[in-house]
Amino acid sequence: MAVKKISIAGFGIFIIIMLTIFKPTESSIISSNTNIYAVGVDQNIIYTDIQKEYGITIDSFRIEQGRIKRNYNLARLLTEAELEYDEINKAIKSAANAFDIRRIKAGNQFRLYYSKDTSSTLKYFVYQHSPTEYLKIDFNKEPTAFKGTKDIINVQKTSSGIISSSLWSTMIENNIDPMMAIRLSEIYAWTIDFFGLEKGDQFNVLYDEQYVDSIPIGIGQIYAVSFTHKGEELLAYAFEQDGQISYFDETGKSLRRQFLKAPLRFSRISSGYSNSRFHPILKIYRPHRGVDYAAPAGTPIYSIGDGTVIQKGYTKSAGYYIKIRHNSVYTSGYNHLSRYPKGIKKGQRVSQGQIIGYVGSTGYATGPHLDFRVWKNGYLINPLTIEAPPVEPVKEEYLQKFSATIDTLNQELLSIN
Repeated sequence: MAVKKISIAGFGIFIIIMLTIFKPTESSIISSNTNIYAVGVDQNIIYTDIQKEYGITIDSFRIEQGRIKRNYNLARLLTEAELEYDEINKAIKSAANAFDIRRIKAGNQFRLYYSKDTSSTLKYFVYQHSPTEYLKIDFNKEPTAFKGTKDIINVQKTSSGIISSSLWSTMIENNIDPMMAIRLSEIYAWTIDFFGLEKGDQFNVLYDEQYVDSIPIGIGQIYAVSFTHKGEELLAYAFEQDGQISYFDETGKSLRRQFLKAPLRFSRISSGYSNSRFHPILKIYRPHRGVDYAAPAGTPIYSIGDGTVIQKGYTKSAGYYIKIRHNSVYTSGYNHLSRYPKGIKKGQRVSQGQIIGYVGSTGYATGPHLDFRVWKNGYLINPLTIEAPPVEPVKEEYLQKFSATIDTLNQELLSIN
């Protein structure tokens, strides 16, 4: 699948230059997804657009479209298109060689292309599996299928916002793909507590927005971010080192830390670490040596760091729980889970950011939440006070290149607003 990148300004200038330099003549033919050709009539040039999709000239066909219904498969779709039994079998056999037809999903779009003559014969079937991937069956001769991919166009953009309520809401208010909130929370997962954002916090971000057929499909590479939290500007720059892209601050220190700031995304602290807290079920005061995060049942819970599962089970008070030893110093625990992901077991190695459970209300719990705990050298500590050291910074041999990279990115960041 080809991936192309253009900046918005550069793209506009490119089009103007091309239109100026390459003036069409009677013999000019330009091929693209929309083919434009010139025809000479009495020395006048008439331009005609031939619209194509999936390589099919759409003006030549009557098109029916719909979405895959629940419990439908390719055979049922083609049967309802009134194909002969033998032709359906050949189409399915060819399609299975090109694409895993078991992956056809309910809700995804499909199109049927019929001839415009009185026979109204099915000529093509297209199933859109994802914004970039599709299955096409050609019925013009023997049914022949192939898997196609569409080009992704990367358009470089800059966006900014000021936090009014939540990061997610701020994205919507500023017409930014809300998934940007997830991406920023991942970049700053080790340095910003996104449960503690304040009104007036702000961000500027330089990134690629991805398009297929002129339709935005998501966010691509994020190149640089300036995030001001509680009056402190925190910078993040994407830089490739030893074949891997990571994010670093302006001095070349990695933004990635030994531990995540929190085991949940976009939740809230409902009860903090305390030496004396009134227990809502036991109706007594006793220490609460953890942090409670209120979140909907089923919310994914992430391991805050690499480690080994040392305990997994059920107790009357903690409900379903899991405990992970990260190293000789730190261990983390997660209580009141509703369930575990498949394959999680005692002795298993887990990675930082891996889902190790889902929020529930098992054990002594009045509602769905996560009771998160951390032990340091065997003693419970306040998880919010951990100061984990950063991982490897930019290596000395890359510092000159890194400095030049962030100088360029800073010029782009400063141009925002």
